Formats: sequence, C-alpha cells, structure tokens
Amino acid sequence: MVNRDLSAADVTAFYQGRRDLFLSLMADSRFRPLACHGTFFQLVDYSAITNEPDVEFAKRLTREHGVAAIPISPFLNEDEEPGPVVRFCFAKRDDTLKAAAERLRRV
Repeated sequence: MVNRDLSAADVTAFYQGRRDLFLSLMADSRFRPLACHGTFFQLVDYSAITNEPDVEFAKRLTREHGVAAIPISPFLNEDEEPGPVVRFCFAKRDDTLKAAAERLRRV
C-alpha cells in the first residue's frame, strides 16, 4: 500500500537516511564513496582493493561475498573509461544494509 501522505521532502529525507546509514556502515572499509545526488545508488571507488575491471569485480563480489554490485561501464559510451567504480543500491532495509556492509568491510 502506498502512503500518499508523504511529501517529496519526506521521501528525500527517508532515502538520505538510507544513504547515510550505508555510508556510516562502510566507513571502515577499503571502498571510497564518491559524491552522489538524486539516486538510490552509492558509487564507490574500489582501487584500494583490486585493479580488476568493474564487471569482473562486481561478479566476484556477488559470487564470493554475496553482495551485488553494479558495474558502471555498461552505462558509459564506448570511448569512456569507467575507472575502478561500482555502485551499490541503498534502497534496502536496515538489516540488509548492515549485513551487506559487514561483508564488504571484509573485502
């Protein structure tokens, strides 16, 4: 059921809370958060972990750590270099974010 009484400010605050929680949980990881606005996804630089291409690293995170990451290279033009960046969706329940961050801090 959709709560039609929520204002845009309420929704914005709700998702900022999700993002802020995820960032606080990831603070002790080797992932470096990048500035993101107006999205449900947090971009992170993973250069302190590996030099793997983003697609390979995202697959490995899913296979070995049980956390899905989204590579950004499929969203870029062919001539653009993605760098060591993947994104994580933070539009999740608190317990899901906590479990994912716990796993990612071990990477």
